[in-house]
Amino acid sequence: MSFPEIKPEDKFGSEYHEHRIFEDIQVYVDFYDSLSFSVMHWMSSGTRSIVNINTYAYSSIKGTLESIFDILKKGRINDAYALLRKYFDSTIINTYCNLYIEDHHSLENFIVEKIDNWIRGTEKLPSYREMSKYIKESQTYCKINKLLARDDRYQQIRRKCNDHMHYNFYHNLLINDNEIHRPNRIEYLDAFTFELKALFIQHFIYMFYLNGHYMMSSDHRDYLDLDITPPNDSQYWVSPPIQKVFDNLVKPSRMDLAIELMDTTTMHLK
Repeated sequence: MSFPEIKPEDKFGSEYHEHRIFEDIQVYVDFYDSLSFSVMHWMSSGTRSIVNINTYAYSSIKGTLESIFDILKKGRINDAYALLRKYFDSTIINTYCNLYIEDHHSLENFIVEKIDNWIRGTEKLPSYREMSKYIKESQTYCKINKLLARDDRYQQIRRKCNDHMHYNFYHNLLINDNEIHRPNRIEYLDAFTFELKALFIQHFIYMFYLNGHYMMSSDHRDYLDLDITPPNDSQYWVSPPIQKVFDNLVKPSRMDLAIELMDTTTMHLK
């Protein structure tokens, strides 16, 4: 006699299956999906790439988040932390590339070779440590970095991801076995929710602090496409989905970063 397979989400119960982490991840996935499409029309300066390099960076990040969603659904929390570190890496790489181009692109240096060579597959990027150091020492991000460094949450997240990645503790190994009864799975999801949100907010601020125009709504272009004169200042209108994420995720968690972004950007971010 055979018995129907019990899916991990059913085995863990509704509290696990309906945890807010899954809703949050879907919000992040939708955000990067929308942003990947909307930045495509912006020319990518400093490289020979025809399509904006952030288009594929954001779609790749979207894929990583979808993988995290699927793995958490299966109860493989340790594997999810390995992907959380990958997400962390991806946001730092994306921030570094944009910042490095901003710092080195000019009429005299039209192609920023370090980044262009990476795109073409002829040169590796610096190590994570070097890229992170470059961002932290940036004058452009001086105020943002000061706020981000008000506590050690990002160092703790990195350390925790590495602990899971390398099985530094026995319980890191156990939490990946979805056949074992672990009464603290919800606590792990609670922590993961906080950590993923912290990384998302950091990337959100880094992205739009440097490239505020990425927030632009489609209204301005829509008017031009219809051969209608756009309303005054419409090029500074913020895309509703971005404003929604800003209101629902960034402001409640890090009002200090939200205020700094609002005070600095030329966009009508409220």
